[in-house]
Amino acid sequence: MKYTVDIKSLIIGFFTAGLLFAAFSFKQDTADAVGRYQTVIGEKGMVILDTKTGAYITNTDATNSGWRTGSFQNTHTVVKPTKDSRL
Repeated sequence: MKYTVDIKSLIIGFFTAGLLFAAFSFKQDTADAVGRYQTVIGEKGMVILDTKTGAYITNTDATNSGWRTGSFQNTHTVVKPTKDSRL
């Protein structure tokens, strides 16, 4: 038996294979959302931390108007080390 493959069928086959590889290579980003935010409540207020980006919001006076935003990158560059800092 003699088999012949024309160029059009070959191109369609490669295109279909590439499309399948591309379709299966995408991943869903929703799995990272679980455990992304951490909340700490203490005597002096509350902090909500986004563990993926390092952004946080704080509230020290227990009102809805007392929320302040920040990020660890900015806080690290602004805060000066003290004598007690062990880092």
